[in-house]
Amino acid sequence: MTYRFATERPDYSDLASGAVLRSAPGHPAFPVRLASEMFLRAWHALGRPRLTVWDPCCGSGYLLTVLGLLHRERIAGIVASDVADGPLRLARANLGLLSADGLTDRAAELDELADRFQRPAHRTAAEAARRLRAQLTPGDPPTVVGRADALDPEQVAALLAASGPPDLVLTDVPYGEQTTWQGTDPAAGLPGLLDSLAGALPAGTMVALATRGRRVPLPAGTRTAARFRIGTRAVALLRLHDVRPALGERAGR
Repeated sequence: MTYRFATERPDYSDLASGAVLRSAPGHPAFPVRLASEMFLRAWHALGRPRLTVWDPCCGSGYLLTVLGLLHRERIAGIVASDVADGPLRLARANLGLLSADGLTDRAAELDELADRFQRPAHRTAAEAARRLRAQLTPGDPPTVVGRADALDPEQVAALLAASGPPDLVLTDVPYGEQTTWQGTDPAAGLPGLLDSLAGALPAGTMVALATRGRRVPLPAGTRTAARFRIGTRAVALLRLHDVRPALGERAGR
């Protein structure tokens, strides 16, 4: 499958995980170009100038931070949540890089590390932080970071009561290798996530899901707006009204 919207191939090295953007040990970074493609497909399908985006399995917040840096003119707000506190600390730090002050502070931190440890990689990352700051357009997107078990409808509803409903749910779901489902009912997996979303969000909400493998394992009977596979990841885009019948009576409440 070829890219439809992220057709150019710019140098994304300034966005590399573990340099300016912080990384979580053992957690994979999401491909930047694929993140852009997923967002742009959803943005075009929804037809709105700006979207509020929620990642319910945000981990370090890398995916949302990349989108906030690349597409801030199309983003009205960002919501990041995860079941674990450790990743959320990283997510707050990474999403802080969506402001000029945040990137200035990060460049200074990396300069200090370069002076202390004499590692060229730190100096290179500091220069990257300054380049990212120079590219920022005015207007930092409002950001909410909160702890919530994406498989628990009550926790999802409480989070969204505080943040407001998103236009787009976009996430790289746990796939059992470097990341696994956690929380109150890990066995619920992707159907449990979709059940939580369907119970808490408007029927027209767009959901963009990525996972490793040949195909996103959606419940039987789910209609999708698009499916594609690039590299090792499969992607599915759908609206919640197209997954509710497949989830059964509980999701249709």
